[in-house]
Amino acid sequence: MRASRPEPHTLAGAFVLDALGPADRARFERHLARCEQCAKEIRGLAEVTARLAGAAAAEPPPGLTRRALAAAARTRQLPPLAPERPRPWATRHPSVGGRVARARLPRLAPALAGLMVILAVVLGLAARGAQHQLRQDQLRTNAIAAVLTARDAHMISARVSTGGTATIVMSGREHALVFAARGLRVLPSSRRYELWLMGPGGDEPAGMLPGPRGGMTGPVLASGLRPGDRLGLTIEPAGGSAHPTAPVIALVAL
Repeated sequence: MRASRPEPHTLAGAFVLDALGPADRARFERHLARCEQCAKEIRGLAEVTARLAGAAAAEPPPGLTRRALAAAARTRQLPPLAPERPRPWATRHPSVGGRVARARLPRLAPALAGLMVILAVVLGLAARGAQHQLRQDQLRTNAIAAVLTARDAHMISARVSTGGTATIVMSGREHALVFAARGLRVLPSSRRYELWLMGPGGDEPAGMLPGPRGGMTGPVLASGLRPGDRLGLTIEPAGGSAHPTAPVIALVAL
């Protein structure tokens, strides 16, 4: 029994992410040439996915280079090895010279060992933090890709009353959506845009928007969609709010 092929309309997200096999890609391209609805959806999805590379990038923890260089500057380096030359007084008093030469290194060794341990701890903690952040970013990127490539993914556009346009790609199967916006008004550092899932069960925070880059804001993943939810956008204090404290500037039925 042959497995049924997916409807071409459902392949838009996978096409944008270049996740189709050769046969499905060729079939979708033929469909795209005569389907204005899919062509419009592709243009919107391409704008959203253009931000995925930036969202997946993981930067080292702030100050890692400065801390490493400072620790290196505090660490006393060992001198280069050189053949010992007998000093006149050492020749005359070998036992005294031997005691002086042997006593210098034991006094330095504990200090050097302590500094090297500090440096190792600093670098180890920084590397662990960077790896954790990288894993979190990778999980987030995979979740975004799962929404964009879902068979039931569809795109919604909405105007923001204070300026700008929002684009939402939603998947009921994944119980999640991806939000991105263009042209949002720049806010003072004390305020940020916050997303909300607003439904019969009440209003739940769905994520804080990052600062704009190149006129684009996002993408932001919002998960845990419930039947009857709507997506709201408000301007809140920079630390976020547990409940909306400002008027809703965009409300989208999902």
